[in-house]
Amino acid sequence: MAQETNGNRLEVRNLAKRFGSVVALENVSFAVRPGEVVGLVGDNGAGKSTAIKIICGFYKPSGGSILWEGNVTALESPEHARALGIQTVYQDLALVNTLSIARNFFLHAEPTRRVGPLRFLDVKQMNERTAQILRDIGIKDLNPTTPVSALSGGERQAVAIGRTYYFGGKLLILDEPTSALSVKQTQKVFSIIEEVKAKGVSVILIEHNMIHVHDIADRLVVVRHGSVYGDYAKTDVSVVDLERILAGAR
Repeated sequence: MAQETNGNRLEVRNLAKRFGSVVALENVSFAVRPGEVVGLVGDNGAGKSTAIKIICGFYKPSGGSILWEGNVTALESPEHARALGIQTVYQDLALVNTLSIARNFFLHAEPTRRVGPLRFLDVKQMNERTAQILRDIGIKDLNPTTPVSALSGGERQAVAIGRTYYFGGKLLILDEPTSALSVKQTQKVFSIIEEVKAKGVSVILIEHNMIHVHDIADRLVVVRHGSVYGDYAKTDVSVVDLERILAGAR
């Protein structure tokens, strides 16, 4: 199904990626609007990860184009993608267990204060700003000084999503965010996704659990054998439909 180009935050057109003679992607097209959650689903090896790595600037496409906020954009590197506002939360979350929530929020971007000729970490500012960020995304019960090692899986996801949102995330790519989470923790992550969505942030959700992705996504893009098989509004496709499509039914 064709997507409107007007108002899209991200649009990929006819993306292709080849590794030597291996075709990983071919003619992949889809779009994400501001404040929209798009579920990117498909079996292992379908091409989801390759598409995401192109959008993140990790791979350069072999063909096709990427439009960011209406402009054709060549993503030169992951740093370039992050500077534009494309932020990815991977399954490993890249959090340091021995550091506090606040220290993880500002890792490699710590605010400092000067005392005479010396500079020190501004711990007070980090804690206050982290508490505010957490409140902004609906998390009111976490102390910024808590070590990440003491957090549940859902709380770790909250920290990772909050960090990317704070540092200018306009498009969040979430890689299996509910993997190994309890039902309660999954609902907490979904509530955070709803909070950032309400603030106009776009979300691409990679998820194997069809019930989960159908619950939270506005649209579902199904990838099969390196190509987009279908692009559906949630109201037009059921969980059973998705499972049949992924199983190879037509």
